[in-house]
Formats: sequence, C-alpha cells, structure tokens
Amino acid sequence: MKMITALVRPTKVDAIKRALVAIDVIGMTVNDARGFGRQKGQVERYRGTEYTVEFLPKAKLMVVVPDDKVEATITAIGDAARTGEIGDGKIFVSPVEMAIRIRTGDRDATAL
Repeated sequence: MKMITALVRPTKVDAIKRALVAIDVIGMTVNDARGFGRQKGQVERYRGTEYTVEFLPKAKLMVVVPDDKVEATITAIGDAARTGEIGDGKIFVSPVEMAIRIRTGDRDATAL
C-alpha cells in the first residue's frame, strides 16, 4: 500500500474527487493548507497598495491505495489538478506498512 499526498489548488479538489471516483479509489482526506514553492508567494494589489502574499492557499489531499492502483491514482490526480501554470502543486508517494479499520478490525487492503 502507498499513501499519496497531493498539495493542489483548492479549486481543483472537486475535479480530483471525481477523477478518483471514476477509477474506483474510495476515500480521501482533505485539509486546508498554506505554503509556497518556487514562486515564493505572489504580489497583489489592494486599493492601489502592493503587498506580498507569502503563503498561498493550497489543499492537502491524502489517499491510501493498494500498490496496483498507485500509477492510475497519480495520473488521475495530476490530470485533474493540472492548469499548466506555476503553483499547480506536488504529489508525494510514501509506503504504508499497515492499515486498520477501527470499526471492524479489518487490516491492510481490506481496511481501505
């Protein structure tokens, strides 16, 4: 099993959810996040005054999938989140040693 963590634009969360449901990936956790990457924030104007927004709003998505669905999940997230502009985000893949469903005690792939 792998945990796929994606930091994406908040406006892309619904499109990513639809893309994951289409490939039978069920279950996703979403958190609000703020951060910056290569763009190091952005300059905005408000009533004629410029100011720098150092941390941009992002959504952090976490999905745990069996090994055989990792590539399809990465492709679905990437395709749904991509705008071609700076700030589209990142995808990280980490190993998961064990998963346990609290209600039933199911373990690993059956717990997903």
